[in-house]
Amino acid sequence: MKFIFPQNYHFKNKILGIIDYTTAFVNLIWYVIVLILVNLIFDSIDVKVFVFITLCFPLLLLSFSGFHGENIVTVIRYLFKFIFKQKLYFYGKNYKNLT
Repeated sequence: MKFIFPQNYHFKNKILGIIDYTTAFVNLIWYVIVLILVNLIFDSIDVKVFVFITLCFPLLLLSFSGFHGENIVTVIRYLFKFIFKQKLYFYGKNYKNLT
C-alpha cells in the first residue's frame, strides 16, 4: 500500500501519540520544581500531596487537551506576548485594488 501525504502535512513526534516531547519536558521540569519546593516547605504528607496535585494537575490537563494541537511552550509564549503587548488590530479590506 502506498500512502500519499500532502506537502503541507507536518508530522509531529509524540509520546504515546498524546503529548509532544517539549511539552513533556516542560511538565517534567515543573513537576520537579514543585516537588522540591513542597518537600522543603511542608512536613505533613497530606499537605504535600494536596499542594502537589493542586499545582500540577491543571498543567497536565492542558497538556493532554491542548489548544487545537498547539505545543504548551508556544501557548505560554503567546500568553506572555499578549500580557505584555496588548494591541487590537483591525484589518480593513481594500476594495480599490479589486476593481
